[in-house]
Amino acid sequence: MAETRLLNNRYEVVEQIGKGGMAVVYRARDQMLERQVAVKVLREDYSSDATFQERFRQEARAAANLTHPNIVTVHDFGLDNGQLFIVMENVPGTDLKTLLRKRGRFSPGEALPLIIQACAGIGYAHRAGLVHCDVKPQNMLVTPDMRLKVTDFGIARALSTIKPDEQSDIVWGSPQYFAPEQAAGAAPSPASDVYSIGIILYELLTGSLPFQATTASDLAHLHLEAEPPLLSEMLPEVSPALEQILLKVLAKEPAQRYRTADQLGRVLMNFGNTRSAPSLALTPEAAPSIEIDTTPMPKIEPPVRIDWLSVGLGLLALLAVLGLVPFWMWVYFVYNPPIP
Repeated sequence: MAETRLLNNRYEVVEQIGKGGMAVVYRARDQMLERQVAVKVLREDYSSDATFQERFRQEARAAANLTHPNIVTVHDFGLDNGQLFIVMENVPGTDLKTLLRKRGRFSPGEALPLIIQACAGIGYAHRAGLVHCDVKPQNMLVTPDMRLKVTDFGIARALSTIKPDEQSDIVWGSPQYFAPEQAAGAAPSPASDVYSIGIILYELLTGSLPFQATTASDLAHLHLEAEPPLLSEMLPEVSPALEQILLKVLAKEPAQRYRTADQLGRVLMNFGNTRSAPSLALTPEAAPSIEIDTTPMPKIEPPVRIDWLSVGLGLLALLAVLGLVPFWMWVYFVYNPPIP
């Protein structure tokens, strides 16, 4: 790739800005539109798999349709010199994992606005029918003014098509952050993304992951069986309400969690805005980046209760009245006999 200065006859590679197990990320210049972009070029062994190529195209098209201030915009994708690539907006700043390593940990007032923005972006994708599958702080970019954007939608789902003996932690999520059902090999759901967001929130607040092990299989076992250390054990001053929210998010069963990232985002916004500490309230500067779906749930009317005793008495009264009709007719004809 270092020798390929012009990608697909359009994108001029400027410099490498990131590298992971599945791809290398470059800052490039879009010669057609004259703008800076980020180009992620996937490994050749992934790119050469025909099934993966088709799935990658499908997921890239779906990701390109996501337009939200908390999602990294996908501009283009394709195949060049045998390597798949995806072109995205160039976001200034760094990923949340790098920021966390520098900071150590975040206060609730610092962590909640970031997580709420993540919920807004991922929740928008959930409403569009997409599951991220690989929610982790490495896939969250934070700008200098603390705007957060989620990236890499669909790539983990595309990687699920590679051969089973080639599968790694990037197929159904990273072991530190994936949900118990992902650890068991099941397909992710929106509730799986919610669990991963909960792991990130726990890590931001405490500076450490709730589950730690040396192998992916040991981590999978912990996600499936172990309970995370209570937040109050790590942070005695933490709000009991926030701890209860996090316990629900990290429930082992998907049905016991918040169903979508939007739902979790609404809960965290309500928590932050009702706290007396001003540091937890969302600032006007952060508000434009947060577009949580606030559509209220349909109101369920309580069932109508029927008082069967009253109904029975009413029917008896009606029968009694109707039963007197023949008697009064007889009385009428006794005193008013018909004229022959």
